[in-house]
Amino acid sequence: MSARPRGAGALARLGTPAVRTRLGTLGGVVILAVLLWRLDTGVLLEGLRRIDGPALLAGLGIGLVTTVFSAWRWALVARGIGIRLPLGAAVADYYRALFLNAALPGGVWGDVHRAVRHGQSAGDLGRGVRAVVLERTAGQLALFAAGAVVLMSMPSPVLEEVRQAAPVAGLGAVGACAVVLAVRMNRAPGRRRAVGRGVLAEAREGLFSRRNAPGVLVSSVVVLAGYVAMFVLAADVAGAGASVGELLPLAVLALLAMGLPLNVGGWGPREGVTAWAFGAAGLGAGRGLTVAVVY
Repeated sequence: MSARPRGAGALARLGTPAVRTRLGTLGGVVILAVLLWRLDTGVLLEGLRRIDGPALLAGLGIGLVTTVFSAWRWALVARGIGIRLPLGAAVADYYRALFLNAALPGGVWGDVHRAVRHGQSAGDLGRGVRAVVLERTAGQLALFAAGAVVLMSMPSPVLEEVRQAAPVAGLGAVGACAVVLAVRMNRAPGRRRAVGRGVLAEAREGLFSRRNAPGVLVSSVVVLAGYVAMFVLAADVAGAGASVGELLPLAVLALLAMGLPLNVGGWGPREGVTAWAFGAAGLGAGRGLTVAVVY
């Protein structure tokens, strides 16, 4: 038996979910520490002081709309892959998931909880997990598609970089699809291939079927619009003094940053990217951090 490489055990441990969560939390702490060191804690306190009753009620109203439509998308996807999820239960579980995502390190444990909870109640844990994964995928696809259009067409700190990277990214996507297609065509029949086909079939039924696609599209657009509206509200509360057109690409950058697994209860990349984007746009890095805090 050949000796196991000395670093293999350490690399294997680094790949475990627990270690990745700790590293992500550490990354979020580092980002926040650097921001507070460079921009002063007064920015954080100013953001908290600016949140008044009307702003809080408006935020709760926007949050209600985005949560209900997110839950509706989840219920549609679940129905598409063959498991039942009433809208009322979906809304309650989604609110619980949002709280857990914000309260626990990593920012994903709320989604894990609702996936397992729904799978167990439906008697099919695998489908319950896949329903949540597909629902989250729909939201990310909407963000990437709309974000690409916004960042390539509207003035922003990354306009030139995005325009230069777009052709390369497009060719890379085409090449990746070609490789996947070639591998699938030359793969021998087997259990893994059958499982892969089953997952693709569920994705088609859950997201792209004639029955589900309109609802998934509408809900994704409404949810994304709600997130942007929340960002614009936060900017207004923070006194950014910028138009919606100026804020839209900055909001997209902040939303993309929120998907990075380097956070402490959702805090970290969002604040860092928003501070940088506002500074690069001439609106002030400190003001950008205040907007992120209010958000």
